[in-house]
Amino acid sequence: MYHRVIHITDYIYEVPVSLCHNIVRLIPRSTNKQFCKKSVVSINPEPDVLLEYEDFYGNRLVYFTIEKEHKKLSVRVTSEIEKLSPSNEQLPQNNRITWEEVCRLTSTITPELTEVKQFIAATPMTMADEAIVAYAITSFTPGRSLFEASKNLMQRIFADFKFQSGFTTISTPLSLVMKERKGVCQDFAHLAIACLRSMGLPARYMSGYIETIPPPGVEKLVGVDASHAWFAVYIPGAGWVDFDPTNNLLPSDQHITIGWGRDYADITPLRGVIMSSGRHELKVSVDVRRLS
Repeated sequence: MYHRVIHITDYIYEVPVSLCHNIVRLIPRSTNKQFCKKSVVSINPEPDVLLEYEDFYGNRLVYFTIEKEHKKLSVRVTSEIEKLSPSNEQLPQNNRITWEEVCRLTSTITPELTEVKQFIAATPMTMADEAIVAYAITSFTPGRSLFEASKNLMQRIFADFKFQSGFTTISTPLSLVMKERKGVCQDFAHLAIACLRSMGLPARYMSGYIETIPPPGVEKLVGVDASHAWFAVYIPGAGWVDFDPTNNLLPSDQHITIGWGRDYADITPLRGVIMSSGRHELKVSVDVRRLS
């Protein structure tokens, strides 16, 4: 299965910008479940400096600067991804290791778990208060497998929280999301990660896309897709297993991974600084299409 993703970000400035520095994290990774055949980053105006490299987590980044006046910045990333079916893959639902045993394993000092341990500590975006800890405990009952506990947590967030665009921003604390029981996919991913880490378990923030499939007989509109976020849990013997609490499913063919980190701050799609005194308008368009 092949997909083409076109992600366009436009900044329109009220006052001309004389200088900007930006980092783009929109090039999909190649993993055991997908292969990024190609990804083309087009920037207008043409950058004066352009560098591509990998960050600490192996995500692909593009850094650029524009050192001339401009009233609009446009970043277009076009990627083609092949979805893979890993051979001899162990089905995570068949993994019966308990969450307590995973806590014990990840607390030991072993070279193979060094990379995993960095996803256990809380971050400012995934801090758990008493209410979040109490919410987590309901799923993580004694002797339950980590897969079943994580799946139950995903299902409860889907059932208990309302998706409401515009209610939160990326700076909204999780305590408010927990209190009001509403937010967007980034909030739900952060909440699940906070729950898991409060139990001493490794969890990472996943950034990517989800393909929108219109009802039968209805033509899909261009640009109506959006960036998406979910979470992954490390299960020894199965590896990192993805869970999507916004849609109550285990990501598969419709999910495309850009990258991952401890939270949103590690994998922000586009981040930068500008030299200007005016306001700006942001427009984002995403289109995910299956290719024959």
